Amino acid sequence: MTNSDKSNQMANAIRFLSADAVEKANSGHPGLPMGAADIATVLHTRFLKHDPKAPHWPDRDRFVLSAGHGSMLLYSVLYLSGYEDITIDQIKNFRQLGSRTAGHPEYGHAAGIETTTGPLGQGLANAVGMALSERIMNAHYGDKLVDHHTYVIAGDGCLMEGISQEALALAGHLKLNKLIVFWDHNNISIDGPVSLADNTDQCARFEASGWNSINVDGHDQDAIAAAIEKAHKSDKPTLIACKTTIGFGAPTKAGTNKVHGSPLGAEELAGARKALGWTSEPFVVPADILDTWRASGLRSAKEHAAWEQRLAATDAETRSEFERRIRGDLPGNFEATITAYKKKLSEDKPKVATRKSSEMALEVINGVIPETIGGSADLTGSNNTKTSQTQNISPDDYGQRYVHYGIREHGMAAAMNGMALHGGLIPYSGTFLTFSDYARGAMRLSSLMGIRVIYVLTHDSIGLGEDGPTHQPVEHLAALRAIPNNYVFRPADAVETVECWELALKSRKTPSTLALTRQNLPTVRTDHVDENKCAYGAYELAPASGKAVVTIFATGSEVEIALAARAQLEKDGHPARVVSVPCFELFEQQSEDYKRTLIGDAPVKVAVEAAIRLGWDRFIGLDGIFVGMTGFGASGPIEELYKHFGITAEAIVAAAEGKLK
Repeated sequence: MTNSDKSNQMANAIRFLSADAVEKANSGHPGLPMGAADIATVLHTRFLKHDPKAPHWPDRDRFVLSAGHGSMLLYSVLYLSGYEDITIDQIKNFRQLGSRTAGHPEYGHAAGIETTTGPLGQGLANAVGMALSERIMNAHYGDKLVDHHTYVIAGDGCLMEGISQEALALAGHLKLNKLIVFWDHNNISIDGPVSLADNTDQCARFEASGWNSINVDGHDQDAIAAAIEKAHKSDKPTLIACKTTIGFGAPTKAGTNKVHGSPLGAEELAGARKALGWTSEPFVVPADILDTWRASGLRSAKEHAAWEQRLAATDAETRSEFERRIRGDLPGNFEATITAYKKKLSEDKPKVATRKSSEMALEVINGVIPETIGGSADLTGSNNTKTSQTQNISPDDYGQRYVHYGIREHGMAAAMNGMALHGGLIPYSGTFLTFSDYARGAMRLSSLMGIRVIYVLTHDSIGLGEDGPTHQPVEHLAALRAIPNNYVFRPADAVETVECWELALKSRKTPSTLALTRQNLPTVRTDHVDENKCAYGAYELAPASGKAVVTIFATGSEVEIALAARAQLEKDGHPARVVSVPCFELFEQQSEDYKRTLIGDAPVKVAVEAAIRLGWDRFIGLDGIFVGMTGFGASGPIEELYKHFGITAEAIVAAAEGKLK
């Protein structure tokens, strides 16, 4: 067998493992793995720096299958390369409940799956974050410890999704030259030819955004290799447009949408075997082909060993700090620093917006945690996400700590996912709460993957005032609270804000959203305690003078209003208590006894939040009083808006006393 024949058969191993797995599952997408098999073979056997025996090696190259529907391509190369998590039994159990080989790649299910992909374009945008992280870490630790590439296989659908433009424009602007994207250019989408809906010159689009583009025959392995070598020498990110045939080898379905998302069928699969000279039974790879694949998986073992030696030879302080950051541990002095800062806040009692409280907290946090990377979607002065420690990252200086993402909320959120997945950095960035709509696809994936990403979402209610209902979020808190495994924090003052930041930074497996005000709020936590009260999700802020007949639950800017209502109710002879509820999700994690006691048995329960009611019945019951929004906001000064919509202490008192009669 010639080298060319062997290379073809190595690609065929991917094709038939994939097609056979889809056939057995009677579900899946054989077209991409069959069409992109040559790309994956060249990349994984000749270029990708990885060690299947140490899959979490920090200096490995990252490979992202953005076109996640073609997941069997990834599972096949992981099995063939020798990753222990993906066995032949896992391949046989493709798409079955409990298998590691889910319908779309899921981060955490198996080593070698760098990110959860499937929603098209997300993987490409994740990869931008990974490539940026590599440059940031390289600026701090040098080529000896950090020097790797990020590779992506993206399909026509990935490039049609709007997030792709946000991502590729950012990558081009930042000159992330170690990012290489293979475009599986097969001209087929689910409905049929791409020309039904699109005729974009993708290479011209990438070039206009600061990329190189190279066109190759996606089935010519030597041409693919030459393109990768050229990309390695570039000072720009590179798109390698690989002209491929979807379902390559299938006698009647290749090149059509019929092979995109359905099994080939027994007859077509047999015909593909015959056409490509693959005589093995389903799920059997000839020993010589498997041995060659496994040998390729060992190709980087020496490089890994040399890296370990370089790490061991690094001075103890640098090595310890690098390893801490890769583990995701916070510095040892973090908690003590936060406690001391909280004590100062309770003494100083600042009256500032929680967006400003957040900036003040970040000034402390960024001083003690060097791996936080800030940013904003062109709202830095409004989000207050920049501090004295975070200067601008640029193509000329990756050693800084602030990313100007531009007006690209979705791309920003997805890039932060990639940064968190890369390791060594903790990303946070900001936009307005209402624009979480633009970021929501990536925010949902943060939660699905269980990664530490922090979203700073300011202008959190009608309290932003004159910008009006397009900018005033009303349903957004409920929408974000509806995402599983997502902490939504709405702090009431500067003390709660820093407590929420502490919780977000400690939360390794759950992303966090901080909903922050534009308007100034007084300090309501004036008595210092070391304990982080926000960790309970809800806690009694102000007790009743006797047995409570009214309990008022509130968040954020409405806690001040609730306290004023409590004072009036007490004056009127109605013992009332106020419960601050900074985080619904953490409250649900408390013991049943705590939750029952905290909610209490007051005959009148009121919730107040400048948002819709959805979610509040958990605290006040179906017959409780809700003081908040029932529709969209309006343009006007904040003082007038709260009165206009009836979110006032007087309204709370009137509603509560009306029910007490």
